[in-house]
Amino acid sequence: MIDLEWIKDYIDISDQDLKELAVKITKAGINIEKVITNHIDNLVIGEVVSCEMHPDSDHLHVCLVNIGEEVKQIVCGASNVREGLKVIVALPGAILPGNFEIKKSKIRGVDSNGMLCALYELGLEEKNDETYSKGIYEVYKEAPVGADAMEYLKLDNTLYELDVHKHRNNDCYYHIGFAYEIGAILNRPVTLPDDTTNPIADDIKNHFILNVETDKCPYYLAKMVTDVKIGDSPEFIKRRLMAYGMRSINNVVDISNYVMLEYGQPLHFFDKDTLGDKILVRDAKEGEEIVTLDGKKRVLTSSDIVITDGDKPVCLAGVMGGENTEVTDKTTSILIESAIFDGVSIRNTSSRLDLRSEASIRYGKGLSYEYTLKAIERACHLLEKYAGAKVLSGMVSYDNIDKTPKIVTFKSSEINSLLGITISDEDVKVELNRLGFPFEYHKGEFKATIPARRLDIDPYVNDIAEEVGRLYGYHNLVSTLPSVPIKRGEYAVDIMYRKIISKRLRSLGLNEVKTYTLVSPAMADRFKYEDKKQVILPKPMSVDKSVIRTSLIPSLLKVYEYNHDHKVMDVNIYEIAKTYDDSYNEESKVCMLMSGKYLFNQWHGINIKVDFYVIKGIVQNILDYLGFKNRYTFEKAEIADLHPGICAKVMLDRKMIGVIGKVHPMITKDDIYVAELSLEALMSKVKPIKFKEAPKYPEIVKDMAFIVKDNVTSDEIISVIKKAGGRLLTDVKLFDVYKGEHVSADEKSLAYSLKFSSPDRTLSEEEVMEVFNNIILKVEDKLDAQLRNK
Repeated sequence: MIDLEWIKDYIDISDQDLKELAVKITKAGINIEKVITNHIDNLVIGEVVSCEMHPDSDHLHVCLVNIGEEVKQIVCGASNVREGLKVIVALPGAILPGNFEIKKSKIRGVDSNGMLCALYELGLEEKNDETYSKGIYEVYKEAPVGADAMEYLKLDNTLYELDVHKHRNNDCYYHIGFAYEIGAILNRPVTLPDDTTNPIADDIKNHFILNVETDKCPYYLAKMVTDVKIGDSPEFIKRRLMAYGMRSINNVVDISNYVMLEYGQPLHFFDKDTLGDKILVRDAKEGEEIVTLDGKKRVLTSSDIVITDGDKPVCLAGVMGGENTEVTDKTTSILIESAIFDGVSIRNTSSRLDLRSEASIRYGKGLSYEYTLKAIERACHLLEKYAGAKVLSGMVSYDNIDKTPKIVTFKSSEINSLLGITISDEDVKVELNRLGFPFEYHKGEFKATIPARRLDIDPYVNDIAEEVGRLYGYHNLVSTLPSVPIKRGEYAVDIMYRKIISKRLRSLGLNEVKTYTLVSPAMADRFKYEDKKQVILPKPMSVDKSVIRTSLIPSLLKVYEYNHDHKVMDVNIYEIAKTYDDSYNEESKVCMLMSGKYLFNQWHGINIKVDFYVIKGIVQNILDYLGFKNRYTFEKAEIADLHPGICAKVMLDRKMIGVIGKVHPMITKDDIYVAELSLEALMSKVKPIKFKEAPKYPEIVKDMAFIVKDNVTSDEIISVIKKAGGRLLTDVKLFDVYKGEHVSADEKSLAYSLKFSSPDRTLSEEEVMEVFNNIILKVEDKLDAQLRNK
């Protein structure tokens, strides 16, 4: 809430229509939610001529009230109503806050022609037990009877209720900050209030020592005044506090609140005599207690900040003072605190204790260190002027705050690029001057310094562009079509690969499943083929979900078991999900599990059972589809929890990217085949896929079979065949593996189909046979193989 009468102390707005000004401010980016005028019709000052008890009530009074032109009979239930008292009278026709209209009425049979008002009934004070118990408002004796009450009390001023964006800092929550905002919009100077004092020779350092032992207090200032005379505040302070919804207590407390609303800096006044000669700022001890000014005992935690007298807490920093150093009517010496505390800590303390105060709100939003100093000087000025205080020389301070100026260098072209408009260098100069941002200009480049009061602005050109743009006026922006190049919409890299692989696997007949990232310790102990340590949750929901998995295979086995228990025998599933290690590195993986029948058609007699070669074919299909043809291999290896004779490592560019194999018989007697690949590895770059024209000339197909030792792999044979075949050999496929009659026990027969063709001619039988025979010789020579049926 901002009082426009108060704002006039700092900037001249006498020529402004305040409602139109609200529109200008809103267009500049500070939303004025409501323009409030406190004037209420039919509200006058009256004098109670007589006051008698109601004949039918033990607490109501029948009063005759002089309102100037006539005397009205009004029934009133306030405990403080009495003869001779001057009061605020709401006459019939007056509409009070809450749309409550005053009408003539009978109260327990007695005519009542109005209402005697308390301030909370006029919306000028918060209604609570304390304000309710005070009764009706007692107007000064010199007040003229019949005068307009709000006008006489100078409460008919205009207020702005702000809806400040969460990214805007504390500067619009106090009057001087808001005056700068108006100054920027109207291009008018702001004058800061008088804070001069006449300090006495005695120095504060003779009376006071400060120590700060927490990094949550980077800035702490203290000054001292003596010979303070507690009394009533001057009328302008009372009036302004009342407009803000704060009741006047005494001149000292009111000055503290007044300066806070003026500069945005909360202050705290300690009774110096009860405080002693020392302040220690530290973190609270666990379980430490303090009785705050509201009379309640607060139990603290180590996350709270306390002001102590060197031993016991005397103030809950940034939230509320302690009862043991409260300023009372007997106080004569005051120590003034103006400080900056960690906003997060203050918000947490305030929330935990359900102790939300004006001070805690401002500390939570952040404070300008410049105004921390200005506020304490201003408080001393007001105490000297309105409380007869003597200000001691000097100041005790702790300063560990970063005062590095926020400087940003930019060109007007950068602002134009961000805003999509054209603003000249001269326009930018005008807007920076209006904002009060000092700057240097040299050869088309600006070097601007952001004032310390604008905590919401960081030294980046986009923040400067936003400030220049809002003052230039968003309503002045001309609509233009974007000139940015159009990009094809597509998924981000990892999401794109997830979708590509998922779609491919579904087309190959596998069904997608989703499982929990958390698994049981027993599951987590399976298939640990990588050197990764797992994260064990300190407080898991249950033991079954206490470990973060590093492999998806155990989770898919769990899905298989569930389906198998429900008589689903053919399970072909996959999952793409993230895994994590103890260093919180995440890795996406593609996992497949296959068991039972892969293809089955009873009518045509098709029955293909899942085996190692089926799942291997699935993996090869995926790798070929992604463009890794001729870059991957399968290497035999011993892999944890996989069948020692039916498993392999999947290698891409000679690096392991996953595993494939049959689940070990010790885990399950069922024939279950699994494969797991790293999605990150599959996202590596590939050469653009080239499409070849379909052959125009006939192909020649020839078969050959070799008898080799059991330890010789098909991949080794195919590698030799391809090298020996040269360009004429266009395809090699293994189509048979045989062990049995006419083949030794330690040997096997592998049969291959070879395809020969040329893109520009028809091959002759002679040249194909030349290559064919060369292949046989190379395989026999390099792998100690023997051509079968030679």
